[in-house]
Amino acid sequence: MAKRRLTMFSKLLITIAIVGALVYAGYYFLNNTSIGQDLKEQSTEEVASSGQTSEKKSPFSFGKKDDDVIKIGVVTWGGYAGGQYFNEGFEASEASRFYKDYGLKVEFQVLDDFEASRNAFRADEVNLLWQTIDAFPTEVNGLKDFDPVIVWQADWSRGGDAIVARRGITKVSDLKGKKIAVAELTPSHSFLLWMLDAGGLTVEDVEIVPQASAIDAAEVFKAQRVDAAVVWSPDDILSLKAVPGSRVLESTRSAAYIIADVFMAKRSYVSNNADKLAKLYEGWMRGAAEINSDPVARKHAADILAREFTERGTALSSAEADEMIGNVRLTTHGDNQNFFGLNSDYKGVTGNNLYSNMAIKYQDLGFIEGNVPNWRLISYPSFVVGSNLSGSQHSAEASKTFTQATVADTKKEAIASKKVSISFRTGEFNLDENAKYIIDKEFVDIAKAFANNRIRIEGNTDSTGDYNMNVQLSKKRAQSVVNYLVTTYQMPQNRFIVVGNGPNKPIADNGTERGRAQNRRTDFELVAD
Repeated sequence: MAKRRLTMFSKLLITIAIVGALVYAGYYFLNNTSIGQDLKEQSTEEVASSGQTSEKKSPFSFGKKDDDVIKIGVVTWGGYAGGQYFNEGFEASEASRFYKDYGLKVEFQVLDDFEASRNAFRADEVNLLWQTIDAFPTEVNGLKDFDPVIVWQADWSRGGDAIVARRGITKVSDLKGKKIAVAELTPSHSFLLWMLDAGGLTVEDVEIVPQASAIDAAEVFKAQRVDAAVVWSPDDILSLKAVPGSRVLESTRSAAYIIADVFMAKRSYVSNNADKLAKLYEGWMRGAAEINSDPVARKHAADILAREFTERGTALSSAEADEMIGNVRLTTHGDNQNFFGLNSDYKGVTGNNLYSNMAIKYQDLGFIEGNVPNWRLISYPSFVVGSNLSGSQHSAEASKTFTQATVADTKKEAIASKKVSISFRTGEFNLDENAKYIIDKEFVDIAKAFANNRIRIEGNTDSTGDYNMNVQLSKKRAQSVVNYLVTTYQMPQNRFIVVGNGPNKPIADNGTERGRAQNRRTDFELVAD
């Protein structure tokens, strides 16, 4: 009988089977025996000791070019905690609730250098980028080729921005003629402009010392080369330690509606990724609501920020991260409805108010050439409009509750005082339409922006007529202003301190008609609560 030879194909199959068996046996040996485990650990230690390192990779195993990743540019700031907490960190991860609940891959990139962040936005290295609505008018024209839009608000600054001042400066009027360090065309600059306006001053009344950043402004102040500086937390604390007798003149803890952090995106990106961004907005708002209402969630958010910022070179403890979160109001869905003017009952500060006011201020100062786009053209509230979030945790922030003013409040030193001339007919105290217009134009925006301060309204008269009657008349005139603000703008009645000075605080000569007209005035003062 003839021998049967194996064909080449059969030999190939047998070889594959033998190799497969050997591979399986090796895999089983390494993973299921103590000797194999020891060998694996030894190999790992040898690689580590050789100095080789490997970059941290996302569990998704995608590269930076993955179009599915929503890349968000931020700075070292506590106001983005809502999204970072919901994402369980800064990198895209399967542990992210954005991924678990919505199937989204989300990545945060810390871009503290301003120009680098804007270049990243232009080059599509980030899809959403931090912005503050007060400073947006100064750069919107420079970005017009990319058609940027504001998609939602992340926070209000609540103590993160402050003016520190040397010994002897206790109120805004004391800044007249003084040197102030500030990073121009930033939230710091906006804050200073608001404070000067509230104190009846302009930039011409002070000496601005421009700085590249708020950090630089703090360093100049600590070196005692200026009288005051606008800084960001924690440089306010560090500045006070460095300069004996210095103080925080004012911060956004009381000037609560001036600095609004928002996110901008290219309109084309928003249009092409509307479904993803709607889900991103909803998850972000859920995260913010949880942090605002649950101490456990806030602690977890602080731990995430401390870990992530420390890994990126900014050493931060959980306690310090918690303080960062405490320096902002993480805005909820209800807050965003108010911000975009979607709540007709809301009488507070909107994005339109801030954007339009600051556009005018910066234009008047010569920082903006030409006109900026109207708010309607750069706001994109579709994700806020389309959200179905409900429940008390998603409601807008309630107005501050004030106790009834006391006699001591009538004498408390004001932080800022703005003199507004309101004309009354002789012996009368009711406001006419022109007086209401002056209040609307000169003071309402300030009252809204500094919503956590008390307002003292002092009525003043000239010296003509009976002294006691003038005192009573001046008090009635001040009360008329309060009644108008409470009725028209729903400001809390207890927020106001009413004072009638009569002729006791003249600012001009009562011996002339012009002087008497100047003395018939109403002073609006911001008083710390």
